[in-house]
This record gives sequence, structure tokens and C-alpha cells, in this order.
Amino acid sequence: MVFCAQCGEELPENAYFCLKCGVRTSKGENEGVSYPWNWGKEAQKALSTAAEEIEKAFITVRDSVQKTIIKEKIICTNCGEKNLHDNKFCYKCGKKLA
Repeated sequence: MVFCAQCGEELPENAYFCLKCGVRTSKGENEGVSYPWNWGKEAQKALSTAAEEIEKAFITVRDSVQKTIIKEKIICTNCGEKNLHDNKFCYKCGKKLA
């Protein structure tokens, strides 16, 4: 017996594609049977670009979350005192913090 790796459907021994979900079987992969649809270069490029943008967004969000968790101190440019991350003014000299 052969089963689909994606959905678990029982398949005929000679199946190249799952009867239920359409994924290519290992037999289909081994014999080089291609999918019946053609993604085309433009669609592949769009998917690749989308993957890159998602990765960039993930990195941006991760960095933002880490900064929030760490709560880096702000150093006053006037007196050098370390202030809490959410201070607007230096508690030591009163200068507005950047």
C-alpha cells in the first residue's frame, strides 16, 4: 500500500499524484513527472520576491521585539547619564533625550 505524504490518502501503487490533494507522489518525483500546470517564470519570480520580503519583515519585527524586551537605556548626550528607555528628558540634567 502507498499513502500520500501530504494528506495520508491511500493511493494505487502506480500513482504519480494524490487522488485527494493533488501533491506529487515519491514515484512521480523519482520518475520526473512534472505537475500539469506551468507556474511560469513570472510567478516563480513573484513567489521568490514575496519570500524575500517576508524574511525582511520577520527580521525587522524580531529586532523591534528584542529592543522592547531588552529596554536599552538612553544615554544623555549632555551629561552622559543612563536613563530608562522610555524617558523623554534626562533625570539628572533635564535635557531632552533623543
